[in-house]
Amino acid sequence: MAVEVRIPTILRSYTGGAKVVDGSGDTLADLLTDLDSRHGGLRGRLITETGTLHRFVNVYINDEDVRFLGALDAKLSDGDSVTILPAVAGGAFGFAAAAAISSHSAAAISSRSAVAAR
Repeated sequence: MAVEVRIPTILRSYTGGAKVVDGSGDTLADLLTDLDSRHGGLRGRLITETGTLHRFVNVYINDEDVRFLGALDAKLSDGDSVTILPAVAGGAFGFAAAAAISSHSAAAISSRSAVAAR
């Protein structure tokens, strides 16, 4: 069974720079074990010592969050697409995003007030 796995930039050093790799397995756990056999260390970046997905890693099967599909027990089918995304939060980007949202909200309120005044 072939499954296409999209690898984020931060983990491409494990795949020799490849953006997409093929893997196989009946479940997400099986797939990650298969990938680790060919791309050593990859699984360790995604799975905690207790055997769960790291909370800062988001994994999707055909655009569905695996947390709603059974996490590591999520079933896979031939031709599925798995996307691994590191969570993005905090830091300077978080403040910049908050500022952008705040200024956008302020502009929208100002625009609505101007329309209502007409």
